[in-house]
Amino acid sequence: MIRCADISKGTCLLQKGQPYLVVDREFHTPGKGTAVARIKMKSIKDGSVLSITIPTQQEVEDAQVELHTCQYQYSDQDNYHFMDNESFEQYEVPIEDNPDKKLYLKEGDSYQIIIWEGKVIDIQIPYKVIFTVAESENYIKGDTATGATKPIKTDTGLTVRVPLFIKQGERILVNTETNEYVERVNS
Repeated sequence: MIRCADISKGTCLLQKGQPYLVVDREFHTPGKGTAVARIKMKSIKDGSVLSITIPTQQEVEDAQVELHTCQYQYSDQDNYHFMDNESFEQYEVPIEDNPDKKLYLKEGDSYQIIIWEGKVIDIQIPYKVIFTVAESENYIKGDTATGATKPIKTDTGLTVRVPLFIKQGERILVNTETNEYVERVNS
């Protein structure tokens, strides 16, 4: 159990029998009565969002999750395969539980995996990831007005809209939450 006043962003709480990650927390002290915390949480299992308001002196159940830094090895038809960077333990994560992660995983890169009750329930993708442009059409300068974009495919198959000057083979930084181009990366 954890006191509501001690909850911070990144804390895992147990709500409705599911682990939720606190993404935003705000304290409110009304003119009368006790202070409350407004907590916005995201389900680690299915991504649904839950907002609750709790008195700050009340206790809530925290979810006992483990974070492991693991290297992504490969995927087959059913599972993603990871190896723990410290213990070299192998983990299989069912693709059907995390189908949207496939476009962000790159072989050999390290990711955080979340384990709850002995089962891997999520793969944490970094906020920004560097991709190589695999497919891109060439546009001639002056084709359109300023700020024009074109679709490209990355080395993992992710489609992103980028400025016209981006060419095949270049590396770009992408915001993984919005799938938006951030900048060109000069290595």
